[in-house]
Amino acid sequence: MGKIYTRIGDRGKTSLLGGKRVLKSDLRVEAYGTIDELNSVIGVVLSNKYQVLSIKKELIKIQNDLLDVGSALASPQGVALRSLKKRVKEFEDFIDEMTAQMPKLSNFILPGGGKAGAMLHLARAVCRRAERRAAELNNKQKIDKDIIAYLNRFSDLLFTMARFTNFKGKKREIIWRGT
Repeated sequence: MGKIYTRIGDRGKTSLLGGKRVLKSDLRVEAYGTIDELNSVIGVVLSNKYQVLSIKKELIKIQNDLLDVGSALASPQGVALRSLKKRVKEFEDFIDEMTAQMPKLSNFILPGGGKAGAMLHLARAVCRRAERRAAELNNKQKIDKDIIAYLNRFSDLLFTMARFTNFKGKKREIIWRGT
């Protein structure tokens, strides 16, 4: 295997899929870089000892999805991801399944609970940023519209996973009291 470093990016540029050189501050690089960050946060979540098995299995599938999403965003030609619509529906089904097992949420809650729940809330916040970056990129250069829907529903899923993990682990959620 060759060296991990290339020195090509030492002057603040990087290559997109297809070879086009852009600044590392380019909106497209920011979008797929945030997806990479989100995938890394999911890795941290998965490293937690306490994890609901169904959530763990889903998060591993999502990590694979995120590599596909990042690759699509790194392509200035645009790549349509056929599986994203199906995945959005799967997310909705999983959200409904977990929600049916928990007490009804009638207040805003503060991110936290147990360690796994808090990490899932952090992943949700990074997911929302990834969604904003993808939406901003889409305003300037069209991307697969399903990416934005996927990220939107994924953030809902992460919120529900955080609540479900806290519920199953008997970790108390704190109600937001406002000012």
